[in-house]
Amino acid sequence: MKLTKLFNEFFSSEKSGGLILMLCSAVSILLVNSPFGQHYTHLWHYDIFSKPLEFWINDGLMTIFFLLVGLEIEREIYIGELSNIRKSLLPVFAALGGMILPASIHFIFNQGTAYQKGLGIPMATDIAFSLAILSLLGTRVPASLKIFLTALAIIDDLGAIIIIALFYSTDFSIAYFGLAALIFAVMIILNRIKFHRTWVYLILGCVMWVCMYRTGIHPTITGVLLAFAIPFGSGDEKSPSYNLQHRLHKIVAFFVIPIFALANTAITLPSSFISALNNSNSYGIILGLILGKPLGILIFSMIGVAAGLCSFPDELDKKHIAGAGMLAGIGFTMSIFITLLAFSDNTSSIVASKVSVLIASVLAGTIGFIWLYITLPQKKNETDNFENS
Repeated sequence: MKLTKLFNEFFSSEKSGGLILMLCSAVSILLVNSPFGQHYTHLWHYDIFSKPLEFWINDGLMTIFFLLVGLEIEREIYIGELSNIRKSLLPVFAALGGMILPASIHFIFNQGTAYQKGLGIPMATDIAFSLAILSLLGTRVPASLKIFLTALAIIDDLGAIIIIALFYSTDFSIAYFGLAALIFAVMIILNRIKFHRTWVYLILGCVMWVCMYRTGIHPTITGVLLAFAIPFGSGDEKSPSYNLQHRLHKIVAFFVIPIFALANTAITLPSSFISALNNSNSYGIILGLILGKPLGILIFSMIGVAAGLCSFPDELDKKHIAGAGMLAGIGFTMSIFITLLAFSDNTSSIVASKVSVLIASVLAGTIGFIWLYITLPQKKNETDNFENS
């Protein structure tokens, strides 16, 4: 299968970034539970312009991450896997199942409790981690499975963004929302008249970020809106969207996400580790990611195929879709991000949720890797499709 240069570059940066992400997470957990732990934790609470460093990472730097996600979603919609209705419906069905079933499992455990607002936590998939694990399988992995998992994760991210916008925003301000909408409208007009100065869009995006923050809607949503305002054109190397996406890949993979991991996996493990996880919220997160994700993805994919709305690619069957579903249970970045929004007023719930996400992600990645290693045949005398496309 022929793969575009930009998609090839995306996969390469994501798999490398995912490995660095694993290292940063391990280092952060070790440091915070070492004799230097108190100083390490204090570092992320250091005030910059009256806001802790952690705020600028989670609300500022992560906007860049969402900008890249938005650009990837835009490209997939216009010229990628999501541009053809029949081709796009398989990962769409899969992503819906991968969001609905995990959220349902969490809701069953936590209905009517203070933990109920955490139902969005097991809905997320970490693109970097999941692709990093998949890349470890080398030539066993067909290109169609890489594309399926990537499209699934991108749609999953879009779902998480919608969840954040709808359920994790507070103190709504109509005035600032109007200003943000006005700025967005100006960018859309500039797009329509084919104004291609990317720096102008980025400055307007920064102003819109401030308005969105004042609105009460989580400001990282600005990144996605900005992505769809930047001209896409034909999507070739001359388009502003292509150039910005190309520039952001390395920044996000090797700086933004590792910094996010360092700041947000600074988890002081409770002395009674097991008892801290012995609650309905942790059960919902762990079971949602480990069981809900693969089952939801497989069941909804089969429903789509049975209804004749989509079909499995030639190289894939149900066991490969199930394996991709297991890797999609690696929630990490987006799951931790939603955790911070869901339990912003409850530190103990944040810690327990983060630990649950880490445990579930490690188990999901390990199980998914072993499953695909067994079910995917070893290709001999072949080089990796991504490296030679």
